[in-house]
Amino acid sequence: MRLRIEKSDCFRSSRSPEAILGLMVDVELRHLATMVAIVEEGTFGRAGARLGYTQSTISQQIAALEKSVGGPVFDRPGGPRPVRITPLGAVVLEQGREVLAKAEALADAVERFKAGDGRIDIGTFQSVSNVILPSVMRRLRDEHPGCEIRLSDMPPDPQIGDLDLLFSDGPLDGDLEHVKLVDDPYLLVARPGDLPDGPVSLKRLDGRPMVGCHATCDQVWMDPALADAGARPQIVFRSPGNETILSMVRAGLGWAVLPRLALHGSGTRFDDRLALHELRPAPTRGIYLHWPAISSQSPLAARAIEIAVEVAADLTEQPLPAAADHS
Repeated sequence: MRLRIEKSDCFRSSRSPEAILGLMVDVELRHLATMVAIVEEGTFGRAGARLGYTQSTISQQIAALEKSVGGPVFDRPGGPRPVRITPLGAVVLEQGREVLAKAEALADAVERFKAGDGRIDIGTFQSVSNVILPSVMRRLRDEHPGCEIRLSDMPPDPQIGDLDLLFSDGPLDGDLEHVKLVDDPYLLVARPGDLPDGPVSLKRLDGRPMVGCHATCDQVWMDPALADAGARPQIVFRSPGNETILSMVRAGLGWAVLPRLALHGSGTRFDDRLALHELRPAPTRGIYLHWPAISSQSPLAARAIEIAVEVAADLTEQPLPAAADHS
């Protein structure tokens, strides 16, 4: 490997970039490693034995180094006597050790990246954060204990930006690739006794007091379905928080329509103050996972996608909660 200095670094020096580049362009890491071995072993011969080189190869590498830096780095007394480092060699040795340490750190980082460690940045939203993402994170950390996972809560109109992965409740435009993880049907949340057990027609929601999600969510998924069914409920309160919506239903403020994932793990199946009903026809949103189409995926990101698909498949096999659970 050759050591090259970027011009942006050169401009910090009083020398011209051309002068510095001319001095350092031919310095190779193996030349510096050979120099360190000679200093630590004391002779060219012992350094060659340590590195697996012949003594003539060691001499050639030091000659190449001295040509690059423009002067001798060792005084050679000859015979078995130890070589002595020159003042120029001491300067090269000090900086060379730092370069070798940085090169080793780079090699280690690349190896960890290829093994699946490193960092992954994921954009998410409430339902995914509660149901899918915990299993993905747990399995990633089990497989790659050294990985760093950074999460960002996304607004209703998410953009992938610098993220590696982005969950959304619909396909996004842009130069992206995606996989559809699951179809997530909407359920009606009411109080026990408000409705008979079983599915409820969307038409039944016409004129009813309803607790709504944030406006963007309702406009994208619920409003078209309700309009097609000829239903126009009365929105009496809105909240982006699923637990707040459920609390308002418990308090009798109105019914609510929430996606299955929003209710999964919330305890509604065993809450005697709530009843869940399937809707007919059933509005459904898709849960998608996106990643940039133009960048090379890290092994960690690729594995996260695989795990997310597996977790979502397990969710689809679980039965829908129903009002009968609350009778």
